[in-house]
Amino acid sequence: MSAFVASRRLLRTIAGHGWRARSSKPAQNVHISKPGAGFSFELTDEQKEFQATARKFALEEIIPVAAQYDKTGEYPLPLIKRAWELGLINSHIPESCGGLGLGSFEACLITEELAYGCTGVQTAIEANSLGQMPVIIAGNEQQQKKYLGRMTEEPMMCAYCVTEPGAGSDVAGIKTKAEKKGDEYVINGQKMWITNGGKANWYFLLARTDPNPKAPASKAFTGFIVEANTPGIQIGRKEMNMGQRCSDTRGIVFEDVRVPKENVLIAEGAGFKIAMGAFDKTRPPVAAGAVGLAKRALDEATKYALERKTFGKPIVEHQAVSFMLAEMAMKVELARMAYQRAAWEVDAGRRNTYYASIAKAFAGDVANQVATDAVQIFGGNGFNTEYPVEKLMRDAKIYQLLNP
Repeated sequence: MSAFVASRRLLRTIAGHGWRARSSKPAQNVHISKPGAGFSFELTDEQKEFQATARKFALEEIIPVAAQYDKTGEYPLPLIKRAWELGLINSHIPESCGGLGLGSFEACLITEELAYGCTGVQTAIEANSLGQMPVIIAGNEQQQKKYLGRMTEEPMMCAYCVTEPGAGSDVAGIKTKAEKKGDEYVINGQKMWITNGGKANWYFLLARTDPNPKAPASKAFTGFIVEANTPGIQIGRKEMNMGQRCSDTRGIVFEDVRVPKENVLIAEGAGFKIAMGAFDKTRPPVAAGAVGLAKRALDEATKYALERKTFGKPIVEHQAVSFMLAEMAMKVELARMAYQRAAWEVDAGRRNTYYASIAKAFAGDVANQVATDAVQIFGGNGFNTEYPVEKLMRDAKIYQLLNP
């Protein structure tokens, strides 16, 4: 009986105060904390401001139109333009290139809020960060100013071209080739499942430059910046996916695409390390997106459980439902802590591969578990498109499949 009472109190707290006033506050970002400061869960005023701006945007502008974008599959360009105006996109771009130069922690705070509104919209926005990250961590000053700078001047997208039909998580299995001819590289190959593939102004592309199949991955691949309007690029049809339908996902064919040597990142053979380094910085936001979806599912399920009545009382008063909601809340809090640790580590200048991998895997599972439980709590209504949780369940699955 005591466990039941405890779970009821937890649920009443969630419903009465809202998750936005949660007691577990994100950890302070180390790169803006005072020297020698210890562990803290308090946000800085700047972090609170970005979080509040993203929250307001999600609640007032994303949620009202999310279902329609899901139904039509239309690219959410008006929302992306608005996010750009609010400074909620391209947050990683350095100040030297006209950007905000925010850390991973701040980016994750923004991402969780946007994902609460719609992960399809959030994924379209976050794909920009993934495409930009190789240039941020490995681009020279000229490359950064040219390709990152233009993205601060007007709403513009880029894409991360690594995945292929036969090479997803197995990055070393990439078949796309780049052959040096004079002062250019000629690229041939096919990429698949490229987010923002049909909307990007430029791509980060990983290709094999060492023809020796036995060459180690650490030396066999090179990273390129490729203008999307380069002759020889063929953009495929928009893929209609199970969830996150407004995100633009396509296959791209590169046929004798010529790229100047000036667009090589660092040097020939450095591509694999660049790609892996980008993942360390982009996995925490992926996990944050999963947490945003899970929290939305928890909030929708809690609200429904307090309103829906069976056998003369709200279903939240049935032990099976209240226990389920309590477990959902625990999972969301733990997943949030996981991505915050991963983001905090990378902002501290430490390699976060271990924590970032844990955060992404755990948060992806939590998003699916919580969304599925939300549908269960809604019962038959949860299976209907008139209610929000069936979309959340479809949108969640990709978080267990994403490569980054």
